[in-house]
Amino acid sequence: MDIGGQAVIEGVMMRNKEKFAIAVRMPDGTINIKKDKSTPFPKYFQFPFIRGAIGLGYTLYDGIRALVWSSNQALGEDEKLSKREIFTTIGFSFLISIIVFVVVPFFSARYFQTDGALFDLLDGVFRVTIFIGYLVAISYMKDVKKLFAYHGAEHKTIYAYEQKKELNIKNVKIQSRFHPRCGTTFLFLVVLISIGTFILIQGPLWMKLSGRIVLLPAIAAVSYEIIKLAGKHYSNPIMKFIIAPGLWLQRLTTREPNDKQIEVAIASLKAVVQE
Repeated sequence: MDIGGQAVIEGVMMRNKEKFAIAVRMPDGTINIKKDKSTPFPKYFQFPFIRGAIGLGYTLYDGIRALVWSSNQALGEDEKLSKREIFTTIGFSFLISIIVFVVVPFFSARYFQTDGALFDLLDGVFRVTIFIGYLVAISYMKDVKKLFAYHGAEHKTIYAYEQKKELNIKNVKIQSRFHPRCGTTFLFLVVLISIGTFILIQGPLWMKLSGRIVLLPAIAAVSYEIIKLAGKHYSNPIMKFIIAPGLWLQRLTTREPNDKQIEVAIASLKAVVQE
C-alpha cells in the first residue's frame, strides 16, 4: 500500500488510505505521537483523473489537521480546528495561490502588451519564476530549513519502507531525500502542464483568465496520474525525464536530516504500518 506524508512543525506526518500518524519532537526531547483515521475517500471518486483533483482536497484536509496539531505541541496547547475552520483555511490558501501564481503572472505578461502564443509563453515563464523564487526565498528562513530537513527525513524513511528495509536510522540515513511522489514534483508538474494547456485557450482576456482558474482541477488531475505512474515505473527513462525538474526542485524543499529527525520520521511511519 502506498505511503504518503508531509513535514510538520518539529515532526513528520505519515498516512495511507486508512490512517495517519503524526510524530513530533517535544521540547523535552521525547517523541509525541498522535494516530487518527484518514478522512474517508468515497469509492465513486477513485477513478483515474477524478481521484487526483478530489483526492488533493482530502490530503489537504488531513495535512492541515496535522500541521495544527504539531504546532500546538510546540506551544504546549491542545486546540482543535473545526471542520468549518479547516475548510476556510483551505479556501483562503487556494485563493492566495490563485492570486500569486495565476493572476499576478497573467497581468505581468499583459503589461508587456504581448498577444497570442507569446503572451501565454511569457505568462508561463513568469509563473515558473514566481514559483521557484518563492521556494528559494523561504528556504533561507531558519524554521523552514528545519521543516525541509523533516521533509528529507520523510522521503528517506518512505524509501527504506518501499525497499522493505528494517526501519532504523542506519538503513534510512543512506536513502535518497529526493522522491518521485513528492508534492514539490506534483506542484511543478502542475505549473509546467499549465503552460501548454493555457496556450490552447483563445479569446478575450476575461476568457483566458477564467480558463486558467477553471482548468486547474483538470491539470491537477493529470499531474496526479503522472506522479502515480512515476512512483510505480520510476526506472522508465520517459518517466525519469518527465519528473526530473521536480526532483531537481526538491534540492530546495528538502535538506539532509539529522539522526533525531530521522528517528521522528521512523516513529511516524511505524505508527501507520504496524498494528
